[in-house]
Amino acid sequence: MKVVAFNGSPNEKGNTYYAIKMVLEELEKEGIETEIVHIGGKPIRGCIGCEKCRKNKDEKCILPDDGVNECIQKMKGADGILLGSPVYYSSIAGTMKCFLDRTFYVAGGNNRMLRHKVGASVVAVRRCGGMPTFNQLNNYIGYSEMLMPASNYWNVIYGEEPGEVLRDKEGMQIMRVLGKNMAWLMKLVENGKGRVKEPEAEGKLSMNFIR
Repeated sequence: MKVVAFNGSPNEKGNTYYAIKMVLEELEKEGIETEIVHIGGKPIRGCIGCEKCRKNKDEKCILPDDGVNECIQKMKGADGILLGSPVYYSSIAGTMKCFLDRTFYVAGGNNRMLRHKVGASVVAVRRCGGMPTFNQLNNYIGYSEMLMPASNYWNVIYGEEPGEVLRDKEGMQIMRVLGKNMAWLMKLVENGKGRVKEPEAEGKLSMNFIR
């Protein structure tokens, strides 16, 4: 089994990275392969709502190559996905938001390819805005019918300078517990394949409230 983590911080080795590593270390102890992809330092455009990914059904975004399509395939091939972001104005960092909008839109429009994969998110914050950012990351996971493990608190860790999160003892425990629970859930899913029947996927209904 494999987990791919996406680091949405412009600082490749900042506190978001440390948070991700804490989770991945627990997964690695359980024999799960891990990989970190640094997203925050790349020039990634936002989704333009052209719908071509859903019309073409080729698992690709049509925007010029900026690494997004490669990451979509990494997501498809993984058993688990970990999303990490710092906090920008009580929200997801801009490049990470662009990345998530495009990758999850392609995935949703191509046979909901992330359905029943295990997904989790972590947030690194200096002071405030951790919970809004955590909730926003989880919106992508929930919409995709992914399976989300919990920790013993919300997955937010505190620090300003790179490495300061290593002084947040509670935050470090949150990340460790998340990693352990994520590994356990992934094993349950893997061991249940062929034994426990998955619920049949339903076609997505869409409506608005203008009548």
